[in-house]
Amino acid sequence: MTKIDMSFAGASPAADARPMLEGARAPGGAAFEGFLRAGTGIAEAKAFTGITGPEGGYAVPREIDAQIDAALKAASPIRALANVVQVGSNGYRKLVTTGGTPSGWASEGAARPATASPTFNEIAPPMGELYANPAASQAMLDDAGFDVETWLAGEIAMEFAKAEGAAFIAGNGVDKPKGFLAQPTAATGDAARAFGTLQHVATGTAGDFGANPQDKLIDLIQSLRSPYRQGAAWVMNAATLARIRKLKTADGAFLWVPGLVAGQPDTLLGYPVVEAEEMPDIAAGSLSIAFGNFKAGYVIAERGETQILRDPYSNKPFVHFYATKRVGGAVSNSEAIKLLKFAAA
Repeated sequence: MTKIDMSFAGASPAADARPMLEGARAPGGAAFEGFLRAGTGIAEAKAFTGITGPEGGYAVPREIDAQIDAALKAASPIRALANVVQVGSNGYRKLVTTGGTPSGWASEGAARPATASPTFNEIAPPMGELYANPAASQAMLDDAGFDVETWLAGEIAMEFAKAEGAAFIAGNGVDKPKGFLAQPTAATGDAARAFGTLQHVATGTAGDFGANPQDKLIDLIQSLRSPYRQGAAWVMNAATLARIRKLKTADGAFLWVPGLVAGQPDTLLGYPVVEAEEMPDIAAGSLSIAFGNFKAGYVIAERGETQILRDPYSNKPFVHFYATKRVGGAVSNSEAIKLLKFAAA
């Protein structure tokens, strides 16, 4: 059989040429077999790209991660209010002391009996792996005018914000953060309530504010002790906010005060209001309004970087960007968050 020379004239065999296909390779050649099985055996020169890293995956560069975090704060308000800590594993723990250290008075020569010691409580925020799996066609990625970084950051931020917003408020703590509405509640004050149980203030009417709505809002504010009121905020959804904005005092003044300067938040009875769509609508027995210092009361633990895997094989002609991030959350101080319960008691 005549051997056909398919090389170009004057061209010398290149060290980085692809291996020949199975039917044309020399007996015993293993380059193409290695390429099929493990992606090895080919030395191929490619232009440097910030999308594909070694083995097809990479940690998001600082620039992209910053875009994602900024978008999350706008879409998931609890993240902007809470205490966010960066962790290196799932084993994050936080100690919270209760009871304080009592003191006593004594004369110069009197005995000093032992005083009570503070009690330590350990908080272990439940962790889960948050993921998003957006896709783009190869034609879109090939378009020189397509901004992959902006699109990727926006898609991941949208997916992460929806999941985080729901979990930080009402997550059950199973493979996800535990929301503050998932904590047990009681009407008793801080001194008599068990650690980890949030205090609720009842409106006195099931599914409504009752005769004097402003009085119940003031009661909720005053149920939060003075040290926590510095930096406290309201959290409710748009439907509840619409009800609140129509409330007036006896002399006809609105309780709601809009921000008069750009960037200044709207206030209710002197405290900023944050709108969170994951909060429940007003209904019988609902916990539709939260008030508290979330920086002191809720902790979010997360890995510092988002991992992204570029997958062009599973769903051709689409390229998937599988993003994951470990996030946990839990109430860290049950004295710092109060809830308004739309119930008789």
